[in-house]
Amino acid sequence: MKIKLALAAAALSLAACNPSEPAKAPTAKTPTATATVTATDAWCRPSPNGAKAGGCYVTLTAATDDRLTGGSTPRAASLQVHEMKTENGMMKMAELTAGLPLPAGQAVALAPGGNHLMLIGLTAPLVAGETVPLTFQFASAPAITVQAQVRQPAMEGMDHAAH
Repeated sequence: MKIKLALAAAALSLAACNPSEPAKAPTAKTPTATATVTATDAWCRPSPNGAKAGGCYVTLTAATDDRLTGGSTPRAASLQVHEMKTENGMMKMAELTAGLPLPAGQAVALAPGGNHLMLIGLTAPLVAGETVPLTFQFASAPAITVQAQVRQPAMEGMDHAAH
């Protein structure tokens, strides 16, 4: 009788373990799955020889409210998030030291003439046709790395010196 009870208890405990494992896996992944940011259309403008900085652009969409806090690339000493704004009739560029807000579900475009990424302290010129790895860091979501194509802006008539 004792052997049958022990076997029954062992069978029940084994049966109890197996169904709970699949249930645990999705719940463990849920926080990560909701705090994600996707990046599309990443590209950088070619830089002139000798330039110490370069401009890059990307469209970011966060699943939940988040903030782009910075990033890195092996091609430069630092990657900064910059904004363009007009003060007293002059366009000025400044680093967004607090980061760039990414409202949930809204595509936020970093584009020429507006908010953009600056690669400071380039290790070599950005040459059209190559790709540059950019790693983005966020307040909540895990970091992501994208391959940015180095190319001229797609729009015609745009000032190529601006970023």
